[in-house]
Amino acid sequence: MQAIKVENLSKTFRVKRKEKGMRGSVKAIFHPQTEEIRAVNGISFSVKEGEMLAFIGPNGAGKSTTIKMLTGILYPDGGRVEVLGIDPTKKRKQLAYRIGTVFGQKEQLWTHLTPYDNFRFFGAIYDLSEQETEERIVELAERFELSGFIDTPVRNLSLGQRIRCEIVASLLHKPKVLFLDEPTIGLDPVVKENVRELIRQMNREEQTTIFLTSHDVGDIEKLCQRIIIVNDGQIVLDDSVDHLKHHYLEKKDISLEDIIVEIYKAQGEG
Repeated sequence: MQAIKVENLSKTFRVKRKEKGMRGSVKAIFHPQTEEIRAVNGISFSVKEGEMLAFIGPNGAGKSTTIKMLTGILYPDGGRVEVLGIDPTKKRKQLAYRIGTVFGQKEQLWTHLTPYDNFRFFGAIYDLSEQETEERIVELAERFELSGFIDTPVRNLSLGQRIRCEIVASLLHKPKVLFLDEPTIGLDPVVKENVRELIRQMNREEQTTIFLTSHDVGDIEKLCQRIIIVNDGQIVLDDSVDHLKHHYLEKKDISLEDIIVEIYKAQGEG
C-alpha cells in the first residue's frame, strides 16, 4: 500500500520583483512589479508504507513547499496529493492525527515547560486519554533515554536532548508517517548517530514511514533506502541509495598492502 501518492503536483508563488533604481520610489511602493516563481513544477512520486525516503536538493529546490502541501499547510495550484489515503487539502485535521513532523530549526515544544508537561499537553491535543498518554510517555521515554532530563525545563536542555524530545512529541499519537526536516542539524557526531539509531529502531518496530529532508549525507546514507533529488521544482533523480553510491559516486580502490606500507612509512618517519 502507498503511504504517499503525488501526481503532477505544482505550486506557484507571486513575489515582488526588485528593480534597480526603484527601491523607495513612489512607483515601487504603489505599483510594485511582481513575477511568478514556480516552486514545484509537476512532480509525481509515491512512497510505500514503512519506507524511508530522502527528499533532497539545494536551497530553493522546492523541498519545503512540497512538505507543506503534503501536510496540508499549503494548497497546490495543480495536481493531486494523498497521504494515507487522505487528501490534505480537504481533510487536514483528520490527517494531522495520523502524521508527525519534526523540524530541526523550529521548536514545537513550550520552552518554559518540562518535556513531561509538553508530552501531556500534546497527548491532550491528540485526544489521547490520560492513561494512554502516560503509557506512551513511559514507553518513549525509555526508548529515547529521557529519564535524566524529562522533568527539566526545555530551555535548559542541550540541542541533542531537545531534538530527542521533539521526536517523542511527534510520536505520542503513533503516527503512520513522520516528516523529518533536518532532524540532526547542529548536532555533534555522537548525538547524530544516537538520533539516527532511534529513528531506525522506530521504523523497524512500528513500521513508520519516514519522509526525510537533509543536507547531511550521513542522515541519507544511514537512514534511507531510496532518494529523490529535486532541483528547480522538478525531480531530477529517483533511485535507491545503494545504486546511487555504486554508480554515481567516484570510487577509489585501496589495497590492504598499500595501507600497511603507508603505516610503516609513517612509523619510520616518526
